Amino acid sequence: MMKKTLELNNRMPLLREQWFLLLIVVAVLSLIAGINNPNYVTVGNMVSILEQISVLGLVAAGATILIISGNFDISVGSMIGLTTCCVAMIMNAGFSDVVAVLLGIVISCACALFNGTFTILLRAPSFIVSLATMGVFRGIALALTSGTLQTIYGRFEFIGKTRFFDFIPLLFIISLAGYFSVHYILTKTKLGRRVYAIGNNSNAAYLSGIKVNQNKLVFFLLNGILVGVAAALLLSRVGTAQPATGSGYEMKAIGAVVIGGVPLFGGRGKVLGTFCGVLLLGVISNVLNMLQVSPYTQDIVFGLLVLAALAVSRFSAGKSGS
Repeated sequence: MMKKTLELNNRMPLLREQWFLLLIVVAVLSLIAGINNPNYVTVGNMVSILEQISVLGLVAAGATILIISGNFDISVGSMIGLTTCCVAMIMNAGFSDVVAVLLGIVISCACALFNGTFTILLRAPSFIVSLATMGVFRGIALALTSGTLQTIYGRFEFIGKTRFFDFIPLLFIISLAGYFSVHYILTKTKLGRRVYAIGNNSNAAYLSGIKVNQNKLVFFLLNGILVGVAAALLLSRVGTAQPATGSGYEMKAIGAVVIGGVPLFGGRGKVLGTFCGVLLLGVISNVLNMLQVSPYTQDIVFGLLVLAALAVSRFSAGKSGS
């Protein structure tokens, strides 16, 4: 039986790719959902899924760079809350949408660099540093807004409402651009090779002449840019902001990255896997919503899915090491 499985894997290398297996799962789920509920395959529902995964996709793309390099940033949810609130307040102060969005991206980058800088200076795990700054960023947002909802009164709706051919949201096009950018960085540039080298063994990377700390700051900066753009997309889509706007995105992003085949210990992985992981989460969420499943049950399903992905990742690592 094992021989037959190995022969099948050799003949069909795609079966060894986690992203391909995720696409099969998405196709099967979509087929079952479409048979049981014809509303699933409507244009409106497909557009809704693409819109839902666009913001998470950019956040997950940034998380992919960090996790492959052996770092984490679990403060991205608070960063989104702070950034969206600041952008809305800047717009309401009379500045143009472009200026407000650019300043929002700068704020997001500053938060990301803050995390990266303290991770390096304190020689502490980035997970712990970002756990601390999660509260800092949310506290700043609460102080700036006094905890009140920030509404942009119909402004900046172009991105959130534009659809090409009445089907493909501009939100999704921008999200795809983020994926392609990260894919290019990871596969075609020296910076990408450094991501994998530092993730595999930071000491060995240092001894080989790589400036580890400077590169880590660049990784955090790239994450900040993607999170800033994601915050702008989210604000355009919903039209309002509050300090808790991005709550939960950090865990969903990390979950999508892990489901996509990037191990938590870093060193390997593809952004294509992350895209498929985000797509799977979006489809599952949509199907559960159509079945009117409780949000609490959905959280359980999401947690179990991440645990299953961790188990697969650990099994694959043990198998390759044997």
